[in-house]
Amino acid sequence: MLHLSPESYIKLPPIAKIVCEPNWKWQRREKPMANYDLFYVWSGEGEVEVNGTIYPVGKGSCFLFRPGDHTSATHNPQKPLVLTYIHFDVREPVKFVPERYRKLEDTVDFEYLLSRYVRLFLVETYAAEDEALLVLKQLMIHLLREDHDQPMIERKGSNQLTEAIHEVANYVKQHPSVAHRVEDLAMRAQLSPRYFSVKFKEMIGMSVQSYMIRTRIERAQHLLMYEGMNVTEVADALGYRDIFFFSRQFKQYTGRSPSEIR
Repeated sequence: MLHLSPESYIKLPPIAKIVCEPNWKWQRREKPMANYDLFYVWSGEGEVEVNGTIYPVGKGSCFLFRPGDHTSATHNPQKPLVLTYIHFDVREPVKFVPERYRKLEDTVDFEYLLSRYVRLFLVETYAAEDEALLVLKQLMIHLLREDHDQPMIERKGSNQLTEAIHEVANYVKQHPSVAHRVEDLAMRAQLSPRYFSVKFKEMIGMSVQSYMIRTRIERAQHLLMYEGMNVTEVADALGYRDIFFFSRQFKQYTGRSPSEIR
């Protein structure tokens, strides 16, 4: 669905955020689902059955039912489900479809988009239909990004770790002239140095040391090309005591000497 333009989505009724009645249930029908249905649980407890597989659901449970699916659901009357459901279809063949089910751990952005989508139809807002189709595509991108970034079996509980590693990577990038110690960076992420190093390489794609050097060289390129600083000034600004070592490392990473960039 990533390749589809917003105009390719067809909004279908109904659209709602509802608190299910105590005796609510979703009966399985003989005919399979004819279109797509985004089904999200804000709170409560229950079970959803899709094509014979039963999923216990609660806050953050998210389904994207597809044409041909057989579905049913029940809930705990003492903890009724609060749901948003959005029915839609598409005008052209779909290449990438989000997984049928996932449990979202970080729900803030997704819930904002859901609320925005429903709110657009509560009042007669100018260009509501056009904006709704844009929001619907954003929702699909959010789900596809979840599927792409992390395997389903690793996703649960991994958001905090991912955030911690990326925060440290961003910190290193913001302070390229600092000679960061792995132990200090690991402490910043609240991880052991060894585990931090393993996860950093796994998520960022290179070792901590390589990332620090690359970040420093990228900053050096910027200073040489756009800030008017000479090679000696740049080497000094980025913490290099030996200008020849700086030049050698720069060429190793860029294929050119600093003086050529300058």
